[in-house]
Amino acid sequence: MPPGRAPSGAPDRDALADAWDALVATARRTVTDGLVVGTSGNVSVRVGDLVLVTPSGVPYDRLGPGDLTAVGLDGRRALGTLRPTSELPMHLALYRTTTAAAIVHTHAPHATAVSTLVPELPPVHYMTAALGGPVRVAPYALYGSEELAANMLGALRDRTACLLQNHGTMAYGASLGEALDRTAQLEWMCRVWLTASSVPGLTPALLPDDRLDEAGRKLRGYGRRTEGEN
Repeated sequence: MPPGRAPSGAPDRDALADAWDALVATARRTVTDGLVVGTSGNVSVRVGDLVLVTPSGVPYDRLGPGDLTAVGLDGRRALGTLRPTSELPMHLALYRTTTAAAIVHTHAPHATAVSTLVPELPPVHYMTAALGGPVRVAPYALYGSEELAANMLGALRDRTACLLQNHGTMAYGASLGEALDRTAQLEWMCRVWLTASSVPGLTPALLPDDRLDEAGRKLRGYGRRTEGEN
């Protein structure tokens, strides 16, 4: 499909432009929040059957409205002239197999450190339940490879975030904001565990499954109005 020409039945230009603006803003947040350095990491959002994604090797502060980059779910370029992120296989694998509407991938420092130490982030905080349970570490594979995408899917089974061994994080959600929030929560929990486990002679207390299940049930209703509440 020629660059710059939207496929039949694609979202209108205004919807795509709004989604692209939100994607760029989210990508810039990953830098300002210390979750990535330079052009590492990537962000995507699904709009209909199109996936808008950050391009490869372009600093986020240089991206503008004219740089919109989109592919179909088959990975073929649909809009734009820039090359999509090299991690496109991971993004597409998630969109094809989950209800993800947005994805954030980072090289967050504390999370990356944890990914080199354990096969699963120990449940040091009840917010573990907000990500579906203890966060798994996907075995290492070369970046941009189908092997890495497959390993990631295994780690994300019944989860909304995972660690990538010697690499970083992957989180998805119903919106860019939710995906970014989950990424930040994962990085914070990794920092807590690293801090607590570094105290000589002491071992962090971990939450058992029943306590995580209890927290998960309560979190599912967090922020919702009760009947009759104004």
